Amino acid sequence: MDLGIRNRHAILLASSRGLGKACAESLAREGVNVVINGRTEKDVHDTASELAAKYGISASAVVGDSSTEKTQLLLLEACPEPDIILLNGEGPAPKFFQDIAEKDFSESLQKTLIGPLMFVQRVTPGMCERRFGRIVAISSAMVKSPHSAMSLSHGPRLGLTGVLKGLSKDLAQFNVTVNQLLPERFDTYRQEQMAQVMMQVRGMTYEEARADQVKSIKAGRLGRPEELGDAFAFLCSAQAGYLSGQNIQLDGGSYEGVF
Repeated sequence: MDLGIRNRHAILLASSRGLGKACAESLAREGVNVVINGRTEKDVHDTASELAAKYGISASAVVGDSSTEKTQLLLLEACPEPDIILLNGEGPAPKFFQDIAEKDFSESLQKTLIGPLMFVQRVTPGMCERRFGRIVAISSAMVKSPHSAMSLSHGPRLGLTGVLKGLSKDLAQFNVTVNQLLPERFDTYRQEQMAQVMMQVRGMTYEEARADQVKSIKAGRLGRPEELGDAFAFLCSAQAGYLSGQNIQLDGGSYEGVF
């Protein structure tokens, strides 16, 4: 299927590795010019160079924390009129609830709720004027932290879901869609990191920790990053203009509800 987005322009937050990189590659394969972002300079430049060489598209590199005004302005300098936005970011390391300080909550709120919403605020006027926009956030489908360790991003990410749902209703008339992808466990560095936490908390071996990640997934395996990337690309397509305000679970059939 031709997704009808060749020569469009995308800014992809936290896209130098993992699920963000998979999203960038799926767009680049469709001929979309991309801005790659991340906090590790080598990863960002390597990914941009790789995609440009492989797919013949323009790929810019912007290094920095996308939740800050400084980096957001650099992103818009690299791509002043984006058609597609990926809201993504690595969550803070899990902590036990009693070990979380007030500043930890504040930092998580800035990175996973306030920062992304400020960026959406910057880009939506132009999208509405051009009457094309695709905003997709990668969020969290469920609480997946091991044992009593919790991720600080759960609350802010749920808040982001609520705000984006309301925003989607206002933007639909301008052919600007807003959706969220809710992944279960995908085989990325993040799951390697979580396996190390489980080894410390539960006294597991690495093999036991990795097996524990899979056992609750009905498909019997971790997701492949390219599976999420291709779902993202479809949500960004010309054909997806009637699909907005949705939270789409990519969970290997694990969700127990009907709706």
